[in-house]
Amino acid sequence: MGTLHNRTIIITGASRGIGREMALRFAADGANIIIAAKSAEPHPKLPGTIYTVAEEVEKAGGQALPVQVDVRDEDALNAMVQAGADKFGGIDAVINNAGAIKLVNSEMLPLKRFDLMYQINTRAVLATAKAALPWLKKSEHAHILSLSPPVNMDPKWFQHYGPYTVTKYGMSMLTIGLAAEYQRYGIAVNSLWPQTLISTAAIEFEGGGKAAMSKGRQPAIMADAAYEILSTDNCQLSGQILIDEQLLKDRGVTDFEQYRFDTDSDKDLMNDLFV
Repeated sequence: MGTLHNRTIIITGASRGIGREMALRFAADGANIIIAAKSAEPHPKLPGTIYTVAEEVEKAGGQALPVQVDVRDEDALNAMVQAGADKFGGIDAVINNAGAIKLVNSEMLPLKRFDLMYQINTRAVLATAKAALPWLKKSEHAHILSLSPPVNMDPKWFQHYGPYTVTKYGMSMLTIGLAAEYQRYGIAVNSLWPQTLISTAAIEFEGGGKAAMSKGRQPAIMADAAYEILSTDNCQLSGQILIDEQLLKDRGVTDFEQYRFDTDSDKDLMNDLFV
């Protein structure tokens, strides 16, 4: 049986992209996945809903609970965690994958958009941690994992899209804080960020368009890295802001071409923001 067999993992924003890929990777090990996302109806431009991913998870060998949830809504988060614990008997891990992005400067950014990014990026990490904490305390394999970057105070990361940077660095700072705070409960808390662009709808529509897609990697690299983190027990890995490629190298992976999005391209891959 796989390492994550029968562990119950909440993934926010799991209806597509990196979240979906993680769900399928963990499902192949026999995990129970709570697919927590807002996409319950098909989107005209974007594939995937909580229900299509639930079907894929079950085909891959896991169990699924699709829950439509807005990560800004505390009551909805509490209800989602409770529903998952009721169905599967507990909660072992939370992955904060839901995100909002707008790469513009302060002058151009409507404050309403900043509120959205702050609530979905930073505040949701705190809200999901608080909702899941009673269950994570009872787990022998408790993890919180946020998709957020290394904190680098070089002005170049703030000049052109400072408001977004603030909300993503807020997630990483919460990783550091929660790891220290929850250590006594045996809960590991980490962040994971990609070395390169990950070719998903977020890149296509907000981060450089189709041209950027060919310079990125498939979401599978993030799923494999997250698997390595979640299968490291006893807080042996906690309080870290990890880069997917480096972590996988440390765990013995040598073939990174397998992750290239455009297998016909020999272009150099593009580093992600903040790396």
